[in-house]
Amino acid sequence: MNPYLDITIRSVSVYFFMIIALRIFGKKQLSQLNTADVILILLISNSVQNAMVGSNTSLYGGIVAALALFIINYVFKKVMSKSQFIKKLVQDTPEILIHNGKIEFKTIGRLGITDDELKEAMREHGVEFYKDVKLAMFEVDGSISIISGDKDLKQTHHKRKIHKTLGNLNN
Repeated sequence: MNPYLDITIRSVSVYFFMIIALRIFGKKQLSQLNTADVILILLISNSVQNAMVGSNTSLYGGIVAALALFIINYVFKKVMSKSQFIKKLVQDTPEILIHNGKIEFKTIGRLGITDDELKEAMREHGVEFYKDVKLAMFEVDGSISIISGDKDLKQTHHKRKIHKTLGNLNN
């Protein structure tokens, strides 16, 4: 087999493996990176390098691998934008955390969001009490957006700190 075709096939395979692995581990991963997340990303990139290029450590081998990743990412994003089925398969949907001051405990528990994280998001949005939250959403990118009942408050965007895994690569 042509060595550059081999690198292309390996790189595309690793790309789809990472998409599947990140989907399995959840949408929260890349909302904000801490030290452990950065280390994990570096280790994963090092561990899959040989799987993509094999024994070919030449400049051309690296360029072919990178080019294959750029192309497959571009094509995959185009397919996701045109196919709701693929988009739903890969990307989660936003979830309600608080609605009209009532906390959705089952959703918060399932997503692993702590009370401290939710309160931090509320403070960043200028909201002190749960009862003042009209709607709190856990967005597909792992952020928490909050709409209060107070029309004078500026609505901001809170990036949730996650200490568990990597993240949603669809952004």
